[in-house]
Amino acid sequence: MTQLRLRGIRKRFGATAALDGVDFDVSGGEVHALIGENGAGKSTLMNILSGTFAPDDGAMFLDDVPYAPARPADARRYGIAHIHQELALCPHLSVAENIFLGIEPSRREMHTRATRLLDEFGRGEVDPARRAGDLPLADQQVVEICRALAFDARVLLMDEPTSSLQRGDVERLFRLIGKLRERGVAVIYISHFLEELREIAERYTVLRDGRSVSAGALAAVSNEELIAAMVARSMETIEREQIPAVSEDVLLSVRNLAAPHRVHSATFDLRRGEILGIAGLIGSGRSELIRAIFGLLRTSGGEVSRRGTIGYLSEDRKGEGLALQLSVADNVTMSRLRTCARAGWIDLRRQNAQAEEVMRRLRVKAAGPRSAVMRLSGGNQQKVVLGRLLHQDADILLLDEPTRGIDVGSKADIFAEIAQLAREGKAIVVVSSYLPDLFAVCDRIAVMCRGRLSEAKATAEWTPDLVMQTAIGGSEKAA
Repeated sequence: MTQLRLRGIRKRFGATAALDGVDFDVSGGEVHALIGENGAGKSTLMNILSGTFAPDDGAMFLDDVPYAPARPADARRYGIAHIHQELALCPHLSVAENIFLGIEPSRREMHTRATRLLDEFGRGEVDPARRAGDLPLADQQVVEICRALAFDARVLLMDEPTSSLQRGDVERLFRLIGKLRERGVAVIYISHFLEELREIAERYTVLRDGRSVSAGALAAVSNEELIAAMVARSMETIEREQIPAVSEDVLLSVRNLAAPHRVHSATFDLRRGEILGIAGLIGSGRSELIRAIFGLLRTSGGEVSRRGTIGYLSEDRKGEGLALQLSVADNVTMSRLRTCARAGWIDLRRQNAQAEEVMRRLRVKAAGPRSAVMRLSGGNQQKVVLGRLLHQDADILLLDEPTRGIDVGSKADIFAEIAQLAREGKAIVVVSSYLPDLFAVCDRIAVMCRGRLSEAKATAEWTPDLVMQTAIGGSEKAA
């Protein structure tokens, strides 16, 4: 029977310790739940197991033999398949081609086997010849799952596999996992939804701040005990100077806003000088909510009214937040170029001066305003993204994960600036996976759970446990 063991796994990304001594084991015929907050290290651990990353320290054993894949292809040869948290399909290829990518049989066999896999999942109506990018999101998730199954895996890594699935598809997936368990496949299952884990898993391991802090039989622990293991840590504080009471002047009003499959009837008001935190788990719809407000996501109902200009900071710093090939000055000024232009031409001296002012304010470490953004550290890149909003001088700021992937010093600088912007009368929404940040800087907090936004309440009325309970649907505070 397959046995996978991990001992003392460590992994750092610059100043960030993603994993700091993880012990873990799973056996064939078992579904083992891996639990933890966003940023606890779960996905990093899965990427190490699947050969995407190499650990800095520690050891892995597969059937008592040292296991150290140098690349994902090595992991697949060992029988370890990874269903990623984010879909990793090739949209221009067919369903069958995606399922058998890297192990392509003949075209006829590919079509036949793809049909069999889809039918086993209850999706026999999906045409294997259809272009994968044309499928609905839930069907794309099914294709992703079928691709992992096509490798006849001994160990299956499932990272939030139900994030895009409706309940009927979830039930079909669980039945399929049951069949795999009967065949002796070991399954490592990541989900934030504790009710799902209790349906499918026997044992659990909790990761917190990159460490394995609790493990055992799921039946022997309550949800409250699991939540306590997930969030029990010293609450880091970020000093926020005393500010005047939040104004009654509403700058942003959202009423019953809906976006297909992601946001359901979200309602809140945002006032001048206020910082509103939105907590929620991956797949909850928190990012989709502010993208819909900004106009980046098609809405299916509701209203958004605002007074003043609006700025948006994407959670995807490199994909959407920066023009990496351009300079700091170009990135800072690009959304308001008229301030450094004359007669239709950019005045480089004026542009440099404006960028230098932002760099001083945010303490951006770079050789100068003409430095390429791609040469900066992650923390300094994030400061440049925020610097563009400062230069834009928007009245309403929508900040999605403003401190994702940066070191503690840069985080403190960014939250100090967010607090300063509130003092200056900006109205700010902060989406964050890290609860201590929200508790430290926000006036009110609301929680997203499966596309629904709870009532926004004063931060003092929340506790980390209550936020987590609401995020997993375990509290009546979830709307």
